[in-house]
Order: sequence, then C-alpha cells, then structure tokens
Amino acid sequence: MLSQLILDIGSIWSKYGMVYLTGIGNTLLLAVTATLIGCVIGFACGILQTIPYTRTDLWIKRFLLKLIRIVIRIYVEVFRGTPMILQAVFIYYGLPYFTANAVRFTDIWTVSILVVSINTGAYMAESVRGGIMSIDIGQTEGAKAIGMTHLQTMLYVILPQTLRNIMPQIGNNYIINVKDTSVMFIIGFQDFFAVHKMVSGAVFKYFPSAMVEMVGYLTLTLVASFLLRKLEKKLEGKGNYELVNTDQLVMTAGTYSYPDGEAPFAEKNREIGGGNNE
Repeated sequence: MLSQLILDIGSIWSKYGMVYLTGIGNTLLLAVTATLIGCVIGFACGILQTIPYTRTDLWIKRFLLKLIRIVIRIYVEVFRGTPMILQAVFIYYGLPYFTANAVRFTDIWTVSILVVSINTGAYMAESVRGGIMSIDIGQTEGAKAIGMTHLQTMLYVILPQTLRNIMPQIGNNYIINVKDTSVMFIIGFQDFFAVHKMVSGAVFKYFPSAMVEMVGYLTLTLVASFLLRKLEKKLEGKGNYELVNTDQLVMTAGTYSYPDGEAPFAEKNREIGGGNNE
C-alpha cells in the first residue's frame, strides 16, 4: 500500500506540481502580507488602549479615549469570537446583501487580505497591550523624568522592548495564518488548500493529494519556526557578558601617588619659584 501511495503521489505531482507550487506561493504571500498588516493594526490598537488619562484631563480627551477603548474592545471580541470562514462570508457575500450591492468587493485578493489582516489584528491587539503593560513602570517614569513625551517614550523606550517580548506571538500568528488561509477557498481564493480540492476532484485521488498538502504545510511551518527562532535569538542579543573589574580611567581613592608627594589641593607654604624663606 505504501508503494502505491508513493506512485499515486508521484503521478499527481508530475502532472500538477506547478499548480501546487502556485498555491503555495499564494498562501505564503497572503500569510506574510496579512500578518504584517495585522501587526500594524495590533500595535495601533494596543497603543491606543494604553494611553493614560486622569480626572484632571479635559473631558473631551477622557471621552474620546474611553470611546476608542470601547470600539477596540468590540472589534477584538467580535473577530476573536467568530470563525474566520464566517468573517470572509460576511464581508464578501454579506455586505452586498445588506447594501443592495452598493458595497461589494470584486477582487478576491483584496477580500482575503482584509479578512486575514483584521482577524490577525484582533489577536495582536491583546498581545501588544499585554506586552506594553508588562514593561516596568519605572522605565516610563524615568523617561518622563528626562523630559520625554508619551509618544517619545512609546517609540524609543516601550515599543522596542514590547516587540522583543511579543515576537513569539507574532511568529505564532504567522504560522496560524499559513494554515488558516485555507478557509479562503470559500470565496474562491486559490491557495494551497484550494489547489488540493481542485486536483483531488480531477484525479479522484483524495488521500494522495491530501498527503501532498500535509507535507507541504508541515514544511512551510517548520521552516517558519526555524527562521523565527533565529530572529528571536538575534533580538535577544548576547547571552553572556564579561564583567569588567578594573577600569583604567577610574582609580580607587588613595591609590594614586602624586609626583611631589602631595595631593593637588594640598595647602602649600612655599613661595613661587620653589625657594625657601631664610
């Protein structure tokens, strides 16, 4: 049976290999693009949710920040709490239905990127918010003490550390997107999984084609995991440091011997010229 499976896979690949590769390319392009856009959405939402305000601030500022947080919370809960396949159906088929075709998308790529991006952004929003809140409050207070604004503190102090801390979550979302783009076949997107359905329907060999899919997806995720671990280690920097015990520019008090045997600020009784009074 194993030999027959290998023969079937070989015959399918020889005939439809380029079609599979095209599907892999579409899957990677969609996953990378949507993950990047989702990260931008997530960082924007995370930053907006952590803007501080007090009772002494203007009421309009407090009102707008509260309203923004409510909107972001609704967005996060809706897109985290519903399947991506239904989100694609709603945006592609539901918007024309409710607007009498006034709002509709004709480009499958646009809809697919939009759906996967906003879904990723909903997950990243909470990751970024948690990452920002995990940074020690003393760093924010220190930045304010030297005159940095909230925006400067975020850009130069908080966000670089947040990015390093949530990098595993970003990688995890990318790997999820590589697999979950398969649901976009519901609106006609030709990704790796859609190619499998087309080929298996053409040759009536579902399991051999599914094996090609399984190996393909596993390869994509393993390569992504390897590259992401390399990136994480690079962001962490060196794992060990040498402790400098002696600084040649800093001398311990009392160890320096001056040429004339006196400290530079010692009181002198000699007259200028070095002669003695007689």
